[in-house]
Amino acid sequence: QVQLVESGGGLVQPGGSLTLSCAASGTIFSSYTMGWYRQAPGKQRELVAFIRSGGSTNYADSVKGRFTISRDNAKNTVYLQMNSLKSEDTAVYYCNGIRSSGTLWSWGQGTQVTVSS
Repeated sequence: QVQLVESGGGLVQPGGSLTLSCAASGTIFSSYTMGWYRQAPGKQRELVAFIRSGGSTNYADSVKGRFTISRDNAKNTVYLQMNSLKSEDTAVYYCNGIRSSGTLWSWGQGTQVTVSS
């Protein structure tokens, strides 16, 4: 049973920064593409960034240039560095493994990010 635990969220002012972490247990993490998703109130969950096992990355247009995804395979952890945060980045953020048909595992509890002055 794979368990995903997200952390690092909080309240931040517009223009601020946060770094999210996602620790995965119960799997050999290094071979999977990992993604960060977010779900804002009243909206569907969306993929904002992913990182392949080899380290290449991809970003949604809405976060490109502001967010950076990275991974530490030794720690089974994926990170999301978020800079220049905007109010529209407010959401619950989740991580998961990615496959062609969708996600790999059950969702964790997520971590709340609120961008507000």
